[in-house]
Amino acid sequence: MGEERDDPQELKRIAAAAYDYENDPRWADYWSNILIPPHLSSRSDVVDHFKRKFYQRYIDPDLVVEAMPSSKPSQSAKPSASSSTSSSAADDGVRPRNAGSTTRSSGASAAGGSNTSSVRWDRQTLQFSVNAWVFIVAVLAIFPLVPRSLSYRAYRLSFVGTACSSLYSLYALYGKPRAWNLQAVQVYFQSIIATKDFIYLIYCLTFVTSHLFLNFALIPIFCRTLEQIAKFLRRNFNRSTMYRKYLEDPCVWVESNTTTLNILSSHAEIGVGFLLIVSLLSWQRNIIQTFMYWQLLKLMYHAPVSAGYHQSVWAKIGRTLIPLVQRYVPFLNAPVSAILRWWFR
Repeated sequence: MGEERDDPQELKRIAAAAYDYENDPRWADYWSNILIPPHLSSRSDVVDHFKRKFYQRYIDPDLVVEAMPSSKPSQSAKPSASSSTSSSAADDGVRPRNAGSTTRSSGASAAGGSNTSSVRWDRQTLQFSVNAWVFIVAVLAIFPLVPRSLSYRAYRLSFVGTACSSLYSLYALYGKPRAWNLQAVQVYFQSIIATKDFIYLIYCLTFVTSHLFLNFALIPIFCRTLEQIAKFLRRNFNRSTMYRKYLEDPCVWVESNTTTLNILSSHAEIGVGFLLIVSLLSWQRNIIQTFMYWQLLKLMYHAPVSAGYHQSVWAKIGRTLIPLVQRYVPFLNAPVSAILRWWFR
């Protein structure tokens, strides 16, 4: 019982089953584009299977979705073969309803499934390559013995690489706006603004365009790339001898301490915000960058993907600073109250 309860895939399946699909507009569009026979679309196990595939595609890519079981053995041979063929064809993925005749051969269906898995593999490999490159240049930027000119270039390249990776991930998961008008773009941004990839994209763009050199700002980038590299290696190289000998223990440690890495990232992100305020007193001050970054911190505070970690850190800061303000500088109570109203708005 304890092992089953601690199984991360079991927890992900429970989360997928509890997800509110009916209130997600993407689910209706996803289900309407699935082409399966009517006798399969009415079965609850088939609907649950495609809900899990939807959850894997849009919510949690780490969820492992098993193949849909074939028809019951008590059925006759011919219906069983027909049902099995329909089931495997339905399990290949989502196809548009106007994609052509429903009487395609099994060979074409198998080829389509192979191409889909090949495209997914290429996307994962590309993301891994970019993340590995970002990890290497981030280490060069942080390492103290590296010449300052090389360290500064590596610092900027770390943000550029992470921005490209986040932008590609957004495009792979959400595509592009359906039309290039104000309403369609607004709807598109509302669907991606609270995602982790969008937050990191804005985070990186904030520092790529800045002249400030804050190694402290690389900590969230370092933690993000480390987590994604570990996930890719465990998923694709877990049978490799080299992986088992040198990389398995570090990857297991990273995956078992993702919460710690997220807490560290949230502390670093908030710390960078205060460093930017301090930088306003220097010749490198950038008022626009500081204002934009605090808007991003406000988004991190409210976005579901980062709210838990940021709210915990801000609660600790509030318990420490607010009593000191009330005791030693009570004339700041009015400005602090105005800032808090803006923050929670």
